[in-house]
Amino acid sequence: MLRYIIIRLLHTIPVLFGVTFLTFLLLSFAPSDPVTMKYIRMGVSGDAQVMEAEREELGLNDPILVRYGRWLRNAVHGDFGESVSYNHSVREEMLKRLPRTIRLAFWSLILTVVFSIPLGILSAVYKNRIADYIIRFLSFIGVSMPSFWLGMLLIYFFSIRLNLLPSISGNDVIGLILPAITLAVWMTATYIRRIRANVLEEINKEYVIGLLSKGIPQWKVNLRHVLPNALLSIITMFGMSIGSVLGGATIVETVFSYQGVGKMAADAVTARDYNLMQAYVVWMALIFVFVNLAVDILYRFLDPRIRIGEN
Repeated sequence: MLRYIIIRLLHTIPVLFGVTFLTFLLLSFAPSDPVTMKYIRMGVSGDAQVMEAEREELGLNDPILVRYGRWLRNAVHGDFGESVSYNHSVREEMLKRLPRTIRLAFWSLILTVVFSIPLGILSAVYKNRIADYIIRFLSFIGVSMPSFWLGMLLIYFFSIRLNLLPSISGNDVIGLILPAITLAVWMTATYIRRIRANVLEEINKEYVIGLLSKGIPQWKVNLRHVLPNALLSIITMFGMSIGSVLGGATIVETVFSYQGVGKMAADAVTARDYNLMQAYVVWMALIFVFVNLAVDILYRFLDPRIRIGEN
């Protein structure tokens, strides 16, 4: 197991190299640069010589390999450069935004688990009955609704019409309600469909029929055997959801002006803030690498039949 973990961690090095360099390469083809975007945001047309001097100072005129090597050398030491959008270090901005995104991710995932598991099981147990039809219909709607549209719909009803919740999310718990619900709706609907399919697949297996033939009650079989086996394959899906939400739900955070990592990334793209975008790419890559590793290890403990890294 330890050997497997070490090998997986070593594999992250070329992944990070490839992802960061590809991002650097794509950014070099952008039609504008941070200096140009700075003057556009100020609403003035800067002097060409002054702008060129700023580009030289920022190193934007150097070849891409030189710029990438300089950035990589600093990034290894934890220095991701200065943000041209916020006029301070990228690391400082990331550390300020991360706790907000983590809080949003936590509550949206809690809502997803609380509602998706019981509804998915209920839909499978009462297959082709009224409860199943209602749950499947609602899950279909949840999957079909775009996050930005649902977010604006919630703002319209709960902020504008009812004046119950703020439309712009702050740092308090109340400000988390609408964006957390917006994120949770799509995930809950997706999980319900997957859980229902897995439970139905397990119910029809021979071991369940054998347990029922011995006189064991249906609810006990479902609770002790069907549910654990059905939820095992959901772990991978849940791990990907953690990575996506921790990476910052860009659309949702932008709709609610929630100052998290996703909103920061969207602003960085608009401002051509290269250093900020590179730091965000590194964060996303690390999240998915370590979440996938954690999921593989968790599989090993939940299902002893699975052996990883032993061949």
